[in-house]
Amino acid sequence: MNGTFGAGKTTTSDHLMALLANAHLFDPETVGYCLRHVINEEINDFQNWPAWRALAAETINQLARHRGVPLVVPMTLLRQQYHQEILFAPAGHGLPVRHILLHANEDALVQRIERDSVGVAARQWRLNHLEVYRDALPWLRESAEVFDTTHISAAEVAVMIAEDA
Repeated sequence: MNGTFGAGKTTTSDHLMALLANAHLFDPETVGYCLRHVINEEINDFQNWPAWRALAAETINQLARHRGVPLVVPMTLLRQQYHQEILFAPAGHGLPVRHILLHANEDALVQRIERDSVGVAARQWRLNHLEVYRDALPWLRESAEVFDTTHISAAEVAVMIAEDA
């Protein structure tokens, strides 16, 4: 489940977990948190580490095989190369991959980000990514099933996603 910050990935994923039998939730950020202990480079986004992308893709692959599908993976992938590295790897192992994009208009995204309980620096970092998201929208729309979350709740979006599963 892809989308920029404020699109509703975490909340929708939580609702989706309640609707999909035997689903498992995996947040690839945990791979980044682990790598921070062994990679000492200053970096503002661990997605820029090739090791993170490779390990996130392989972890998705291994978890899906171990737990069985469906595996719900919420993350913000706004660089097409990174998207391909992470999502095409499991597909290359014969696993079905469904790329879902949660989208909201920019006014809604700004309001949601500003209401979020993260610190000021994290909030600004998320706001700064709105331009990157805007630039990525053309290829994202081509590669994903798009669900507009601007005016509907995360619970409603989860129901729509589950109905198509």
